[in-house]
Amino acid sequence: MAIAETAFAASRRLFDQVTDELGSAGAATLTHSQLEDLLGSRMREVTRQLFQDHLRLRALTEQGLPEVADATGTERDRSRILATVFGRVKVTRIAYRGTSVADLHPADAVLNLPTGMHSHGLAKLAAIEASRGSFAEACERVNAVTDAGIGHRQVQELAVGAAADIDAFYDALVPPKPNAEA
Repeated sequence: MAIAETAFAASRRLFDQVTDELGSAGAATLTHSQLEDLLGSRMREVTRQLFQDHLRLRALTEQGLPEVADATGTERDRSRILATVFGRVKVTRIAYRGTSVADLHPADAVLNLPTGMHSHGLAKLAAIEASRGSFAEACERVNAVTDAGIGHRQVQELAVGAAADIDAFYDALVPPKPNAEA
């Protein structure tokens, strides 16, 4: 069996569990809103597992870069947690180390991973929800939609971070003043 087929085995098992549940006699008595709630929670976990399985596949197939090595020439796997709109996943990638310098993770650039723990999608959702009201309300809404377990302080930091470039954005919209000497 190919590595790509086996990498998604956990996702397939979860999806099969959902279809079995939907095919049961108990599901036949559910209202449409109960079905929405059931599918919302079950499929969020299936989607999170698909995300995790894809990241695991990338980690298994990541090729070491021969021109990058630590002081001893040893490649090492490193993991980090990424909180996404689907839930938390573990990202494993090769780390290249050097003496008195930060580790390099080429896969982080390929995935465009944020420097912090929260995905760009989660940061975007936090900023949108924070713009609609208080940070406490934003925190409740983000957690209701994502089950991310994000805290009030994190929502506030993500919203402030999203606004950090706003001045530069609007400055770029203003046309330059014409040169008086021309």
